[in-house]
Amino acid sequence: MKHPKTKGIIGILTGGGDVPGLNPAIRAVTIRALREGYKVIGIRRGWGGLVDMVRDPHADNSRHYYELTEDIVNKAGRTGGTFLHSSRTRASHVPKERVPLHLQDKYDKEINDLTPEVLANLDYIGINYLIPIGGDDTLSYAVRLSQEGVKVVAIPKTMDNDVPGTDYCIGFSTCITRTIAMTHDLRTCAGSHERILVLEVFGRYAGFTAMLPTLAGAANRCVIPEYQFSIERLAELLCEDRYTNPSKYSVVLISEGATYSGEEMVFQGEEADMFGHKKLGGIGEIVSLKLKELTPRFCKGEVVNTINQKLGYMVRCGDPDAMDSIVPMAYGNLALDLINKGLHGRLVILRNGRYDNAPIEIITSSKKLVDVNKFYNTDRLRPIYNSFEFMPQMIL
Repeated sequence: MKHPKTKGIIGILTGGGDVPGLNPAIRAVTIRALREGYKVIGIRRGWGGLVDMVRDPHADNSRHYYELTEDIVNKAGRTGGTFLHSSRTRASHVPKERVPLHLQDKYDKEINDLTPEVLANLDYIGINYLIPIGGDDTLSYAVRLSQEGVKVVAIPKTMDNDVPGTDYCIGFSTCITRTIAMTHDLRTCAGSHERILVLEVFGRYAGFTAMLPTLAGAANRCVIPEYQFSIERLAELLCEDRYTNPSKYSVVLISEGATYSGEEMVFQGEEADMFGHKKLGGIGEIVSLKLKELTPRFCKGEVVNTINQKLGYMVRCGDPDAMDSIVPMAYGNLALDLINKGLHGRLVILRNGRYDNAPIEIITSSKKLVDVNKFYNTDRLRPIYNSFEFMPQMIL
């Protein structure tokens, strides 16, 4: 498909979980690109749109991609979620039952690499530059496409804040802002009934979403995926916190991927997505019940009831906060700066308080986790904070 009289065609997509800040990023890219003479194509449902589309001028591909205008992005730019929709499609590992109908004669293995189709589809719609917005799963496939010759400029997004190479991922600020606010709201219930408040938050492999609110004073303790904790020690500390609190309650934040000694990650079921991830959820409830069982040992024989609350989608729904409105705007413009310079194979980042970019390969070269030795007190089960001098804005 030819698109004459344009500087080039930019494709943009969002993959993985939704977060506040995606629509401002799409808006920033589109507004700047259109005003500089580019055409912008919004690809729907992440990599799913590029897997499912049909290379036929008579086919209806409106569910898979469409042209973006200022009017379209302005309406959505201040809202949460992603109007391009999202999926956890992994184009290099598509199960047989997920292969599109028009490709089933060609791809009949149990797991299929549809990258040749993705490359052909990008060429069919004339994409010169591709801007994927996502976490390490979505962007790991962007690395693959970059290696295949696609001109990719990636934008990091995930409320877990665990994309390597950047201090900040879109969605993180709104997540921790909401976590702090909701934790403080739930204190009224915990205090009224003199209970232990157990809050489960996002964080499959990285504990940043539990660490930062605890560092900010929202909770007494937090447990994170990077350190397998002792449930007995947690019970002892929370009973101690409750005893010293005039209102007789205590609070712990639990990352969804946290485990305690002798136990493994808790999943809602056995079904896994294309990246091999089972849906997490339930560690908060298990810990809550176990804490109640242990309280007589550490609360002078008293059984202390608990309040268990999974914050879940409440921290990822709705509108973005100030930081998740500003950073996506900057990231989108950074992506266009690189494209205007003819640069690609890059990840736009925030590092030490400054906007920058890094080679896209950094996404798959390492894991971004809490440095337990540096930032987490494994005996006290909470963040270590000594000097903040010269620390980055988000500390960890």
